[in-house]
Amino acid sequence: MEIVSYVLAGALEHKDSMGTGSVIRPGDVQRMSAGTGVLHSESNHSRDEIVHFLQIWIVPERRGLPPSYEQKHVPEAEKRGRFRLVASRDGADGSVTIHQDARIYAAVLDRGQALVHPLGAGRHAWVQVARGAVTLNGAALEQGDGAAVSGEPALAIAGRTASAEILLFDLA
Repeated sequence: MEIVSYVLAGALEHKDSMGTGSVIRPGDVQRMSAGTGVLHSESNHSRDEIVHFLQIWIVPERRGLPPSYEQKHVPEAEKRGRFRLVASRDGADGSVTIHQDARIYAAVLDRGQALVHPLGAGRHAWVQVARGAVTLNGAALEQGDGAAVSGEPALAIAGRTASAEILLFDLA
């Protein structure tokens, strides 16, 4: 599996059998390719704060990949009012590299702020609302909601609350 962790609040501690140990905080994007096998654990790094994060598991494009780890920081300013690529097959624009034909974008939108993401022919999308509320092609979505989209030429996403945060998955 390609495992992408995206921390919204608190701090997530990661340890694995490759010798990697890190603490993932808001703004950090972590990718671990389990590949041919890895042991790992994740836990709340704090005794006083909660940790709130999204973890995405994606089937890799081929079997037999060696296990690997990568972590990058994406400042909120780079997501505010725009789509910021956070994971991709080619590691473009400072994103973590995943072994699949998928691109994951993060965006933070204020009330009334809108973005459009063209969806190429034969592509599909998933939109996950991490916090706040948005509209997706006119449909209202709340924190925790997700929506699958196919057969649409574009995704129009608008913030309905201050600092609504979404992840957009552009998928083959």
